[in-house]
Amino acid sequence: MKHLIAALALCLAALPAASDERLSLPALSDYLDTITEAEARFTQVNADGSRLTGTLFIKRPGRIRFEYDPPQEETLVLASGGQIAVFDGRASGTPEQFPLRRTPLGIILARDIDLTRARMVTGHGMDAGRTVVQAQDPDNPEYGRIYLYFEHDPVRLSEWLIVSGGGEQTRTRLEPFRTRDDLGDVMFSIQLEMQARQ
Repeated sequence: MKHLIAALALCLAALPAASDERLSLPALSDYLDTITEAEARFTQVNADGSRLTGTLFIKRPGRIRFEYDPPQEETLVLASGGQIAVFDGRASGTPEQFPLRRTPLGIILARDIDLTRARMVTGHGMDAGRTVVQAQDPDNPEYGRIYLYFEHDPVRLSEWLIVSGGGEQTRTRLEPFRTRDDLGDVMFSIQLEMQARQ
């Protein structure tokens, strides 16, 4: 009996703890697909070490809005219609714009998120008790990559790190998402924002 107990103890010791097991890609895809209309507070750490805080709003597919706290309240980042626009608070109201598909952020704003898609995920492991997924556009890896960090209990996206094609890093830490059902399309309209700022 003692030998049986000792053998069982050795077997249990050899098994990874539940918190050390990475979450599967299908499970993470399913979770991300549930974030259809939501908001969350965020802290953004830029490549130069500066920090900004604010609230982001997501309305999938393809729409996101970053509103920044004072003193950067005139700064706004919008994604809609396949474009990303960065408003920096200058009087002209004309934002810097570029295609959403040229950023890794498009991966989590897709209509149907599938992290198992061939060559999309280039890394899948654990870091400090969180599952980390490294992903990129499989057809355009030069656009950069995104690292997605997931808490386990409960499952939630708690952080992402975007590395641009040029190697510049922007880290965004997220508080828990709050589901919304009242985010109108107007708040994601780049054109209307440009008109309002002119």
